[in-house]
Amino acid sequence: MNKVGKQHLVYAMGPNREPVLRVKSGERVVFETCDCFEDQITSVDTAFDSLNWERINPATGPVFVEGAEPGDILSVTIEKITIADHGVMVTGPDLGVLGGELNTNSIRILPIRNDYAYLNDSLKVPVNKMIGVIGTAPASEEISCGTPDLHGGNMDCKEIKEGATLLLPVNVEGGLLALGDLHAAMADGEVAVCGVETAGEVTVTIHVIKGKRLPLPMLINDSAIMTIASKKELDEAANQAVKNMAEFLVSELNFEKDEAIFLLSLAGDLKICQVVDPNKTARMELPLRYVEDKYDLQILIKGQKILS
Repeated sequence: MNKVGKQHLVYAMGPNREPVLRVKSGERVVFETCDCFEDQITSVDTAFDSLNWERINPATGPVFVEGAEPGDILSVTIEKITIADHGVMVTGPDLGVLGGELNTNSIRILPIRNDYAYLNDSLKVPVNKMIGVIGTAPASEEISCGTPDLHGGNMDCKEIKEGATLLLPVNVEGGLLALGDLHAAMADGEVAVCGVETAGEVTVTIHVIKGKRLPLPMLINDSAIMTIASKKELDEAANQAVKNMAEFLVSELNFEKDEAIFLLSLAGDLKICQVVDPNKTARMELPLRYVEDKYDLQILIKGQKILS
């Protein structure tokens, strides 16, 4: 099994990063990850001013996928996510949506057991394991792992979880895939500035798709297909996610533009992923039943070569 250890960390995704592993299309890779604080917080007494904020949101990698060329797509199926037995949450002044209402910083260490994360002895939330940061190298400039954009990055989309397939652009040879920032649980919005931040391992299968031009990033799970967009303002991200799904319906399923718009207004759900990063992220979800009868989704999951 191909494996990348958590000693191979990057804090930005860029075209000149040296790959730490080379794999072929169709192979599995295990990524070992730190939490988003690079495991610096070990107790509720950890001082905020002792944290190295240059070490936030590290991603493990990057991985070079042989045969992946600019213009291709990486199809990344998330086979398994394993997490630690605890997670970290923080909030405080100027952090998250309500940071302006806080005067002091707060750190919580949450035990994780029996598929629940415990805020305290009487308050628990179900585990929803997901990947916060996952992306490929941008074409030219480096982008911080804390910032989501067209390449993926810190999208903090709670649907990037086991069983889902994420489609990412290949901007440079090999794609240079990296991921990290696992959450044991997180709701849409991530309003505190974090989820239950935890370390762990992620097993993915990577395929290269050739001959397709799609409005990326996109995500497919067992119930929906999604377009994900990140912009400086939330309204812009939401509008772009809708435009991207309409583009997919028109270009790939031969919908008329007005028909695609009507369908999204009736059956598409526009949702917030996160509102706390330098770019905000939204997604448009469309149930698979409107797509799978007209389109072979295995093309996007298994990476069969398309001639078009």
